[in-house]
Amino acid sequence: MKSRVAKLLFLFLTILVLSACGADSKEDVVKKLSNKWVDSKGYELTAEMSILTGDEPRVYGVEVWHTKPDFYRVEVSDTNAENTQMIIRNTEGVFVVTPALNKTYKFQSKWPTENSQAYLIGSLANDIKNDKTATFKEEGDNYVFETKTSNNHKNMLPYQKIYINKKTLLPTDVSILNENKEEQIHITFDKVSLGKSHAAAEYKVEQSPTGKAEDTEETVEASAEIDDTEFETYYPMLKGWEQVHNIDEKLMEVDGEKRVILTYSGDKEFTIIQHRSVQGDSSIIPVFSPGDPVDLGVAIGAITDQSLSWEQDGMSFFIASSTLTKEEMIEVAASMTTGGLK
Repeated sequence: MKSRVAKLLFLFLTILVLSACGADSKEDVVKKLSNKWVDSKGYELTAEMSILTGDEPRVYGVEVWHTKPDFYRVEVSDTNAENTQMIIRNTEGVFVVTPALNKTYKFQSKWPTENSQAYLIGSLANDIKNDKTATFKEEGDNYVFETKTSNNHKNMLPYQKIYINKKTLLPTDVSILNENKEEQIHITFDKVSLGKSHAAAEYKVEQSPTGKAEDTEETVEASAEIDDTEFETYYPMLKGWEQVHNIDEKLMEVDGEKRVILTYSGDKEFTIIQHRSVQGDSSIIPVFSPGDPVDLGVAIGAITDQSLSWEQDGMSFFIASSTLTKEEMIEVAASMTTGGLK
């Protein structure tokens, strides 16, 4: 009897040991990811990004090219592909291109090394590797890491869940969470192709982002018609900012262009200027823009310590403040709507 019990105990312990040997540890997976993602000479990917902070989800398509060491091309477009913006990094600098407006802005920036982006797999790998408190678990066919975020949204959206397919070791989804662990942004990776690279010339910023040699008379007339149309004023829809109030709203006309200036005071003070976007010349030379490019979810903007500018829904916005942090300016920008905090 004792011999039989001993054999059963030995068998049970053997099964436990074999099971433990078969399980991947957090360190094992991080090492595999680093070897597979970071060491790749380049990649291409397509993804869908859903912004879940409004009444209805806003869905964008994302296409990324990356060639080591520092070439990037990120294209973000809405579901109708009518509004598109690109971030391009090449040997000349970092550029934000808005084809519909024929506008190109140039930055002297280290993007994305100092501003992690959830749709760049190198950024995800670094976030996993650098967060020593990251949690790890297996969930069905996926490894799931929960890490801290390391971008300009990190105070508003401090956490992210990164889902990685066990078999391919490629990301499938990223869920970006607020401080209450509520999902605010969801990214689904449709296709990730490692080992892809592009020649430096393919990262060149064209003088005419739309590819047109010149504007037609019809386009010019359409732009003029849009500029004359009354626009709805956008206001920030901010949660937890009850002690911030709109103390002034002015409608001004500068060089025939209508502008709305909103001034807020209270616990936080800032000014928002908004007007209709003006289409640039088709042969426009990239304009130098101070600060760094920042992904606002709904648009790509330019941020400094005291200002944030971006274009969205045919409107140009500018926030100025000597008291708001960068994260707070981003929070204001991301909340702008035609029915907000008046």
